[in-house]
Amino acid sequence: MKIGSYILELTPFWQITLYIIIVIVTTWLISRIIRFFLTKHIDKKNSKHQYSITRLKFINNSLKFFLGIIALFIIILTVPQLRSKAGFIFSGAGILAAIIGFAAQAAVSNLIAGAFIVLFKPFRVGDFIKLDDSRLGIVEDITLRHTVINTFENKRLIIPNSLISTESIFNHTIDDTYVQSFNNIMVGLYADIDKVKQIIREEALKLSYIIDNRTPEQIANSFPQIKIRIKEINENGIYLRAFIWVTDPYEEFRVKSELLEAVHKRFLKEGVDLPVPKRKIIDSSK
Repeated sequence: MKIGSYILELTPFWQITLYIIIVIVTTWLISRIIRFFLTKHIDKKNSKHQYSITRLKFINNSLKFFLGIIALFIIILTVPQLRSKAGFIFSGAGILAAIIGFAAQAAVSNLIAGAFIVLFKPFRVGDFIKLDDSRLGIVEDITLRHTVINTFENKRLIIPNSLISTESIFNHTIDDTYVQSFNNIMVGLYADIDKVKQIIREEALKLSYIIDNRTPEQIANSFPQIKIRIKEINENGIYLRAFIWVTDPYEEFRVKSELLEAVHKRFLKEGVDLPVPKRKIIDSSK
């Protein structure tokens, strides 16, 4: 195996294969070593900070990608058999460059958007974010190309960085973990509203993760901890909304579910008028 002007003379197939394996393994080891020292450095500064974890994940993904590209170029440029084929392939550089440039627009856009997400921190790995009613969950990873969200159904939602960076995002975790939960409850038209509100408040205060978010002035003026407003009245019933402050956004759905169950049981026990769909029957024979 001779080395001259950075081009190896590898004739047997096994030598080429061995050389490629050596380059790949060496690149992998270099990547592991760099990532090890980066992790040590970040752990020393602030191991539990979510921004540090997000930055580390993105840098690790970037290192693996760019070192992989470097290893590929090293193999192509130092193995004569591959170098000659690469020269033939790239001989039509004008058309190929245009095709690659067009195809790479999305990749470059996602890469830049990913870097901006890490730099400006609209969300971090571990944050609970919501794009809309069907796209919400915990940020699991931010790669060079996309953001991975683990939904509450334990499914992975993969969103390109260039797309998520232009979306309006609700971040339920960043800075303040408290979240105000809207709980819609419907009763019949003849229900005692004061009694309904009392039942909702009593059952809500029994739940876990409920906090008192009133100001000292509101407490002094006996402002109720659970605020309840009538949302709508129509022919089907009365719609109420209970505003409840929850300490943990991940538990909001469980709080909603437990409240609805407890309130419904109390309504049945205490004879609260429940909504019944109204249907108008038209006698077509007349």
